[in-house]
Amino acid sequence: MSLLEAFALAVVVLAGLYLLALGGASLFAPTRASRFLLGFASSAPVHFTELFLRFVAGAALVLHAPRMALSGAFNLFGWVLLVTTACLLLIPWRWHHRFAQRAVPLFTRYIALLGLVSLAMGGLILAAVALGRAA
Repeated sequence: MSLLEAFALAVVVLAGLYLLALGGASLFAPTRASRFLLGFASSAPVHFTELFLRFVAGAALVLHAPRMALSGAFNLFGWVLLVTTACLLLIPWRWHHRFAQRAVPLFTRYIALLGLVSLAMGGLILAAVALGRAA
């Protein structure tokens, strides 16, 4: 396994763990999870950090997807992350901030559902990695 492949694997696993943590926080500490989600795009440095992390996660998914179960779905998800990141990079961060200020409260009304979906997605990513490595 090359260093790039190992890095992609590590990032994909970390993304799965992040979603599990977000899911747990959404279910057991919903106020904290809501505050965390509202923090996205709150400033230019946070906006660009989010874009960098989205880019790294998307690229890692595209690179590692062939070695995962459901490789086509994870490859597509990685490309969706990359394309939406490129779109966000082209707009002023303040537009992203205004959008987040309107959209996040709509989603956090259903924080428990968001938590369950995050847990499912995190578990699916980790299971796809494990099943891909076992094959």
